Amino acid sequence: MSHPSPVLNHVVVAPSGFKESLSARAAADAIAAGVRRVLPDAEIDRIPLVDGGEGTAVALASATGGRLVALAATGPVGDRVGTHFALLGTGDTAVVEMAAVAGLSLVPRALRDPGATTTYGVGETESAPLSAPGCGACWSAAATRGRPTGARARSRRSGPGCWTGTASNSDPADGS
Repeated sequence: MSHPSPVLNHVVVAPSGFKESLSARAAADAIAAGVRRVLPDAEIDRIPLVDGGEGTAVALASATGGRLVALAATGPVGDRVGTHFALLGTGDTAVVEMAAVAGLSLVPRALRDPGATTTYGVGETESAPLSAPGCGACWSAAATRGRPTGARARSRRSGPGCWTGTASNSDPADGS
């Protein structure tokens, strides 16, 4: 006796991005479009995954019902670039994505010399949320070789429940 094959009616698409090619959101949209062609009636949940690098601010704003705030800052080769930070849904916490202002995608291949580029714009971008109405904390994260290297918090408030300082993720395997 043959059994009818089950039909998928709910698909979860949860990709990471493809460096210098597709963001996690663009990858999720492309995969969802392919699924839709094969399963036109399926319910598709897009869940872009991020690791603290490119796309983190967009993903966190989306996940919390927050928004992106656009600004201009100094890019990695010294010119002004359009960038953003995420103001999370509560409106009192901001996330700065280092890749959005000093990432590899903003450096032309011919100028990829770490000794000649700058992260000055990261500091400019970290300062911007502190003047946003109601925002009292700014989180900034960075990653190197695919691993988080540290996180920093700034606050214009002080007292119980407000933390400022640094935290880093070290890897005992490489002595950091």
